[in-house]
Order: sequence, then C-alpha cells, then structure tokens
Amino acid sequence: MHASIITRITLIFAALSTVVMIAIGAIASYAVGSHFAEEDLIEIEGKLELIHHALNSAPEMEGQPLPQRLNDALIGHHALSVMVYRPDKQLIYRSMEASFPSGLLLPNPPAYAPRSAHLQRWQQNGHAYRGLVVQFPASAQRTSLNVAIAVDIGHHDHFIHHFQRSLWLYLTTGILFLVAVGWIAARRGLRPIRDFVRMAGNISASRLGERIDVTSLPRELVELGVSFNAMLQRLQESFLRLSEFSSDIAHELRTPVSNLMTQSHVALSQARSAGEYQEILYSNIEEYERLSRMIADMLFLAKADNGLLVPHRETMDVGMEIDAVIEFYEALAAEKQLLVSRHGTATLAGDRLMIRRAFSNLLSNAVRYTPVGQTITITIQNANTEWITVWVDNAGEPVPEDALARLFDRFYRVDPSRQRESEGTGLGLAITKSIIEAHGGNIRALSLDHSMRFELNLPSA
Repeated sequence: MHASIITRITLIFAALSTVVMIAIGAIASYAVGSHFAEEDLIEIEGKLELIHHALNSAPEMEGQPLPQRLNDALIGHHALSVMVYRPDKQLIYRSMEASFPSGLLLPNPPAYAPRSAHLQRWQQNGHAYRGLVVQFPASAQRTSLNVAIAVDIGHHDHFIHHFQRSLWLYLTTGILFLVAVGWIAARRGLRPIRDFVRMAGNISASRLGERIDVTSLPRELVELGVSFNAMLQRLQESFLRLSEFSSDIAHELRTPVSNLMTQSHVALSQARSAGEYQEILYSNIEEYERLSRMIADMLFLAKADNGLLVPHRETMDVGMEIDAVIEFYEALAAEKQLLVSRHGTATLAGDRLMIRRAFSNLLSNAVRYTPVGQTITITIQNANTEWITVWVDNAGEPVPEDALARLFDRFYRVDPSRQRESEGTGLGLAITKSIIEAHGGNIRALSLDHSMRFELNLPSA
C-alpha cells in the first residue's frame, strides 16, 4: 500500500530538517573548535615572543640565569608547558608541567616566524595538548635553540564536549518538534483535499446536479475543482441523454410492437379469408421493416461510438454524388412542389456509400420539414485545397437556440408532437454526424432568418 501524501510530506520535511539541523550542529561545533584553536595559537605566539625576548635579553641581565629569566617570563601561566633544548637535544629549560612526545622534539624544527605557526594536537599522560616546536636561530648573545611549547586544552575539550552534547540534544528536540509541526502543517494543508473527497463522495447518479464550491478551495485546487465540476456537467448531460434515449427507444419500439400485437389479436379474433390474412401480414411486414431499420441504425451508431466505423476511401466527385441523391428524392420533392438545386463541386476522398447516406439523411430531413412550394439549396465550396464546405439550406420555421445542439441526438425531434408523422426513425442526423466525423470532418446546424442550414466541413482529396 502506498504511503499517504501527509506521510510523504512529513518524511520529506523531517529529512530536510534533519539535514539542516545536522549541518547547523556541525558548523557550530567546528566554529567553536576553531575559535579555541585560534585562541590557543594567539596565546602560544604571545608566549613565544616572551621566550624570544628572554633568550635575547640585554647584556645587563646576563648575570641572571636563563631558567630564571624564562620562569619570570612565564609566571602565572600554569597551563603552559615549555621546553628549551639545543639541536643536540641538550636540555636547557623545562617547566614543571612540560610533557612532550619524543617524536615531536626534532633536532632541527622549522624556524620561528610570527603568524605562520601550525599547531599540533596530542594526548600525553591523560591530558590533551596543543602546541608546536620551533627553532630560534643563533644570535650574537647565544647559539640556536629549539623551543617546544604547548598549552593544556583539557578545559577546552571539556567545554566542547558539554557544548556538543547540549547542542545535539537541542537539535534532536528541534528535529522532533519540526517533524510534529510538519505533520500538523501537512494535515491542515491537505484538509481542503479531504473536504473535496468528502463532497465528491456525496455525489451519486441521483445527485449529479451538485457542484463543488470552488470559492472555498485554496488557489492550488481551484483548477481541479473547476475541471471536476465540468466533468460532472458532462456526466449529467450524458446521463440525461442516456435516460432520454432509453425512454425514446422504449417509445419507438412500443408503437410498432403494439401495432403488431393488435393486428395479430384482431386477425385471430375470427376466421378470415386468405386475402384478409395476406393484407394483415403485409401490414405487419411494414412494422417489421421499420423495426429492422431502427435496429440497423442503432448498430451503425454503436460501431461509430466504439471507433469501428472505418470508411473505405476512394476519390469521388461530391457534386455528382449529391445529384444522385437529389434524383432519388425528386418524386418526394415534387409532391410538395419543392425546388431542389445544387451549386458548385469538389473532389473528396471517402466512402461513397457512407457519403451518399449522410447527404440522403440531410436531404430527407430537408424535404420533410420544408414548407410546400419552397426551395432547398445545396452549395459546395472548395475555398482552399484542404477543406470542402457544404451547406444544405431549406426554408422553414426557426429552431430554438437550445435545440440546435441537440438536433444530432438520437431520437430527438424539435416538435415531439410530430413524432410519428413520417417513417423516419429519429436517428438520421445522428448517423450523418457519425459519418462526417468518421471522415475527419464536422457538422453543425444553424438557424437563419426563416431558414435552416446544415454546414459540413470535410477534408478534400
């Protein structure tokens, strides 16, 4: 199971806090140690100056022994260890506290140079020391001498030890405190997400109309809330259309099935002649054909919905295909005294049967709803080499704006009272849209002044 976001944020915050705290502790410890080392160096260099002065004393002080002069120079510095010896290791002076490792007492150590000394650290007899060995070159008053000097840093180490223990204790406490603060901050920061999840969990199929209040969300979640509300809107519209589709298909199937049952009951109610039975069977066949067309159309749309509608592309003259469709509907148009005309032409690469079916559905719809004596105009325009635009215009009553987008829904009719006026299944425009989109185009409906227009855009050959 994956860790929660709160746990991840807390662990990241804890890791960063630990790294920062450890870095602070290390820097603080190094700074304190460096400070004491600098103090020791300053003290040792100061004592070396005193020793150098004592070794180069004026002639009037020659009567005073060198050890006495060194003791006078180092009076009050009990933590200081000093040893003076010749290059042949003959001891000249040694303080009471002096204790140096034999490897440090070189016969020819580096010559003393102020502000360039490098201290060494060692342990001797349970004590910690920091010091160095230098050589004072020969002068008019004396021969060259080596000076070993060290300072006991036990009190420094004791302070640093307690300082580091207290520092790491405080840092550990600080890390635990920051981890707790990080956990609380992460939990409080993610509270809007929990509220979001709770609100989303209350939404069901019967409550798709509810929306997330984006005004109460933090800025980082506003876009998510808006997208979620848009998804709910699409789901609500799809669910509503599915409910209407289920209702419409039940209604569409109920009528022919009811007709078949009624006619069958009437036929069986009494004995009839062969001719009467044939007439009833012919009537039943009409209802069966209607059901067959409806089922075939629904299967066609199901294939389109699942991306299984693959056109067999071939180059064709759109104008000639439309002329063939116009010729097919010529008789129906003549009954209503309609004038059907086509203008323009273009070349299209597509499935010939599908394209004919799409224009047949559009022309059938236009013939059905165009008033008697009016015109139907089909215009083809090839404005550029990439797209073909086709307009199908027919006179008629204006369609409400909210109904235009639904004209391509299955079984949708602007006027439900005209549901059974024709033999149409109510799927023609939906099939037309599926065909156009399968060819990479698009279609839309426009309501103009006293006319209706369907605009098709298709990629040219």
